[in-house]
Amino acid sequence: MFTLNDLKIPILAAPMAGGASTPNLVVAVSDAGSLGFLAGGYKTPQALAEQIIEVQQRTENAFGVNLFVPQPPLTDRAAVLAYRDALADEYTTAFSEIVAEDDDYFVEKVAVVIDQKVPVVSFTFGLPPADVVTRMHAAGSYLIATVTSVPEALQAVERGVDALCVQGPEAGGHRATFQTQDEPGTLALGALMMAIRAEATLPLIAAGGIHSGEQIAGLLEAVAEAVQVGTAVLRTDESGATQAHKDALVESRFTETVITRAFSGRPARALLNAFIVNHGADAPSEYPQVHHVTKGLRADAARRGDADGLALWAGTGYRAATAGSVQSVLEALWLEATAATARR
Repeated sequence: MFTLNDLKIPILAAPMAGGASTPNLVVAVSDAGSLGFLAGGYKTPQALAEQIIEVQQRTENAFGVNLFVPQPPLTDRAAVLAYRDALADEYTTAFSEIVAEDDDYFVEKVAVVIDQKVPVVSFTFGLPPADVVTRMHAAGSYLIATVTSVPEALQAVERGVDALCVQGPEAGGHRATFQTQDEPGTLALGALMMAIRAEATLPLIAAGGIHSGEQIAGLLEAVAEAVQVGTAVLRTDESGATQAHKDALVESRFTETVITRAFSGRPARALLNAFIVNHGADAPSEYPQVHHVTKGLRADAARRGDADGLALWAGTGYRAATAGSVQSVLEALWLEATAATARR
């Protein structure tokens, strides 16, 4: 079974649902001596299976798949309808039907991952059922739970996962809180890591706003077995992020990131743009229903290259994101980290 000690470069590439984490990115990261993740979220089981098989055919190195844990049923349909109606007053894009439940094909994707004997599986938005943990371990998978607090970490330890990905408030994209309605914690990544280390002995992966070798060296020396970066690899050649998203990370008019529910109903960090300014205060805490309400608008904005209509997910270190191959980005970060360690 895979372990974090197997990595030549302990800088994982985060699973980024919505298209950024392509098979090209996963293969390149794993071949560079790290670990790349396919993002299972929002894909059909067939599409996920096809990407897994493609990665398996292109690399002999370990890779991971991330799955979204199903969320509770819709609790406030009226609020979602009101949000959709408000958006309909401004946009002409067709809206999808609002459904009470959407498990993102979790059961079917679990079966795919087990059948394909994926080396590493991570979970976001909660914990897998105990029987899934047992079955995936039997298939030889190393399991990682994404947590945002000490209580979540303790629940994950009890569930029997192999490692914890600790996501700090600096992270871009969705916060991985177990409950959609929860307001995410604000304890900085380093302090959160230390708090969890005091309660749990599992290997820890630090995630959230990581963009420099100095940060990486400090985290690895103090508390982490590995770190995970997302925004840092968004502008790479292998990333599937839209060009508008890549460009926005370095455009001078985008000057800050904020936490918003505007795009999905879940708290997520993104570059402040017009969509957030106009609609962020009105979005209800209903996921994935709000995600489905806005996905047509976001797809249309992507086709038009309109950064003000996109979910420009970005961590606090977004200005440090560089272009080029993902291998060159990871190697540069690791070189900086090893140099920083040598100076200590």
